[in-house]
Amino acid sequence: MGPGFGVLGPVTAWDADGETIALKGPRHRSVLARLIVARGRVVPVSRLVDDLWTDPPADAVGAVRTFVAALRRALEPDRPPRTPARLLVTDGPGYALRAAPEAVDAWRFERTVAGAPALPAEEAVARLDEALGWWRGPAYAEFAEQPWARTESSRLAELRRHAVELRAESLLALGQADRAAADLRAHAAEHPWRENAWRLLALALYRAGRQADALDVLRRARVLLADDLGIDPGPGLRSLETDILRQADHLGRADHPADLVWERVAAAYDRTVAPGARARLESTAGLLRSLAVTGGGGLLAAREHRVAAVEAAEELGDPELTARVVGAYDVPALWTRLDDPEQAARVVAAAERTLTALPAEGHDADKARLLATIALESRGTRLARGPQAARRAEEIARRLDDPALLAFALNAAFMQSFDRTGLAARRDGIGAELVALSARHGLSAFETLGHLVRLQARSALGDFTTADHHATAADALAARHERPLVGVFTGWYAALRLDATGRAPVTEVEAAYRDAAALLNGAGMPGLAHGLLPLALLCLRVRHALPLDFDADTDWGLYAPWARPLLLLDQGRRTEAADALRATPEPPRDLLQEALWCLTARAAENLGDRRITARARAALAPAVHELAGAGSGLLTLGPVSAYL
Repeated sequence: MGPGFGVLGPVTAWDADGETIALKGPRHRSVLARLIVARGRVVPVSRLVDDLWTDPPADAVGAVRTFVAALRRALEPDRPPRTPARLLVTDGPGYALRAAPEAVDAWRFERTVAGAPALPAEEAVARLDEALGWWRGPAYAEFAEQPWARTESSRLAELRRHAVELRAESLLALGQADRAAADLRAHAAEHPWRENAWRLLALALYRAGRQADALDVLRRARVLLADDLGIDPGPGLRSLETDILRQADHLGRADHPADLVWERVAAAYDRTVAPGARARLESTAGLLRSLAVTGGGGLLAAREHRVAAVEAAEELGDPELTARVVGAYDVPALWTRLDDPEQAARVVAAAERTLTALPAEGHDADKARLLATIALESRGTRLARGPQAARRAEEIARRLDDPALLAFALNAAFMQSFDRTGLAARRDGIGAELVALSARHGLSAFETLGHLVRLQARSALGDFTTADHHATAADALAARHERPLVGVFTGWYAALRLDATGRAPVTEVEAAYRDAAALLNGAGMPGLAHGLLPLALLCLRVRHALPLDFDADTDWGLYAPWARPLLLLDQGRRTEAADALRATPEPPRDLLQEALWCLTARAAENLGDRRITARARAALAPAVHELAGAGSGLLTLGPVSAYL
């Protein structure tokens, strides 16, 4: 089996074992890409010269031959000397790439998309899922704007959009309207001029029993088409709106049995439980927990309404009820930065007041849940009450031998395990206990959390084989229990792994980080998303000693103080960089503290600031055997030892 070629993203090649083939410089990749665009046809040397250079050098033909010779050695390393090339061949006045049809990812993608409409819907979805997974970025990414690649890159992009819509149609045929709608929403927003995307999204929402949302989508499409393109919707969208309004039979609305059960139970509850009854508050608290794990708008809404529910319970003057409402929101938490510090502070204050108001004797489980809540909602701060609350919650949970309570308390212990750097091994132990405990007692949400905690910890320790196992386990649990936010973390882990193992060029790693950042759009986790992509790219470029090259308006979020000295140094502004370094605070005690300390150490070393260098070294010394930043499961600056 010969090498494979990837153009659905940065141009690359793989050997028969799937390992990336080193293709040397951009001119070598440009020659390879140009020959792939030709699809086996001969490209004359003169054309290659014109395509590679705007102003060709005097020895351009010789340079092309040198590039071809290097490519041949890379692609056919076992070919005996002085034997004809079998893959990149000389033919008449030029060269051709005689690759098998299955060797190029773009060619496989074309065949898959062309054959999908003839397949049963279930098989079509599986095949299209696989094919869409081959995309690593824009087609011919680094050459997409070259005249010789522009048409092919645009054609493949259009084919990808068509594949997304074919997949949605197959999902609708399978009755999976909710799944189709979730994917189509982002697709329609990204390509607002595609009427078919809006049509499918509206149809999916209608079939999911969301008629009002479907009509809202069609109205937004009408406004966008009018404002951006100055045109009215086509007959397809206009007739669909009419059909939805009259609930036409041919649209095939199919409420799921679960939806019908939900509607009936909700109606019965509303009829039976009196308005203002305390049972409504407790039921609301449990519902908010379920809403939070749906991610996106559900997570944001759950946080907002949770505060309202807690404050409503306090107003009733019943500390036992308030304790139950606060403690019911035992949503597993992985990220150590708060999404809304103001909301978190209000919850902590209510939990502390309730803890004080409860009778001194009894109510141990309620007290443990309040303590765990305090520890979780004060994470990433330097407040002493957080670690103390976590320890007390864990002690009570172990004494009561309550598995669900212990899982909640272990989550709190994890969030308070950042009092210094280098504690990945401790967190690995917490994750291992969470996995074992939760698997024994059917606590799927905390079992998933345990796998993600271990993914982070093993990444920090450079053990990516074990981390891979936990990523796979977390994804499997997420698919089984409908936990969409898990894919955000495993998607970022995939980019980190590509980065940390050094098996891909920097351009490919950057593209992977950008793809991972897209997963955060609409995920409802601003504390995680804000500034994360620039930080990941900064760490990558610092580690590889590349120019930092960020736009002046890059939004660094909370990471700006640690980025600024290095950015100023990169611009040659040493005096300003020294001032910025002296103003840099200590990093928050969270999953990124090792990475931020390493950025400080690098800036201090470059500026010759011995005091700050010594402070950074002292902070980092306990983490000498870890990979900086990898404990986040998101990014890395490489071994901490390199900064000591």
